[in-house]
Amino acid sequence: MSEGEDLTQPDPRWHLRVRGLTKHFGPNLVLDNLDLDVERGKVNVIIGASGAGKSVLVKHFMCLLRPDRGAVWVDGTDVFSLGSHDLALFRRKFGLVFQFAALFDSLSVEENCAFPLREHTNKSNAEIREIVRERLAALGLDGTQPKFPGELSGGMRKRVGLARALVLSPEILIFDEPTTGLDPLATRNVDEMILAAAERYNVTSVVISHDMASVFRIADRIAMLHKKRILFAGTPDEIRAYPDEYLQEFVTASLVGRSKEAV
Repeated sequence: MSEGEDLTQPDPRWHLRVRGLTKHFGPNLVLDNLDLDVERGKVNVIIGASGAGKSVLVKHFMCLLRPDRGAVWVDGTDVFSLGSHDLALFRRKFGLVFQFAALFDSLSVEENCAFPLREHTNKSNAEIREIVRERLAALGLDGTQPKFPGELSGGMRKRVGLARALVLSPEILIFDEPTTGLDPLATRNVDEMILAAAERYNVTSVVISHDMASVFRIADRIAMLHKKRILFAGTPDEIRAYPDEYLQEFVTASLVGRSKEAV
């Protein structure tokens, strides 16, 4: 923690703040005294090589994992200090959009999206249907309610996964490798979906990705995870200009290049 920081108070800029996070799995050190700030209402992308610890880091945000040392603060709340009841309520601040959508194959689109509302609220069937319809319509999916996941394209399944994540009106949306397995056109559609959701619902977005073309299309802020710490975090322009050989090789290896025109 930097001198003078008071993380017990909500910050107008930073929605989520990580300080000194250290995590081992047995003898394997995955995160080492890691610091990170997530900007409120923006699209924050965490990049890094496969196996760098991106998913491990994000699981700490919701206390799905507990660290060996360190803290995560969300609007002044120390996540790891919460008891089981308060933690369950706290987790409703988050919506998760999984890598492969993770829809229930035996449930319709409407039933998939209604599932969190039936599990966590006392809303009537009519209220649930209307919330689901609104979220689906906002993502261009109204009319898909009776369909099953197997009848949808990969991109549509991603959008249904986002609609399901949005039904509880989360403050923070986490996307785990949202463009994995998609063709370039579907990838661009998913990117546009992420940006539209951020604007329409005023959520803070955290995206795990190593698709650099996608990253530079959507990111307001990028953090590079390397050697168990955040190597650098900043705007896309700051990332492009940062004089670190590994970071620049990581960015340019995907042919994205340094200039915006190359994306």
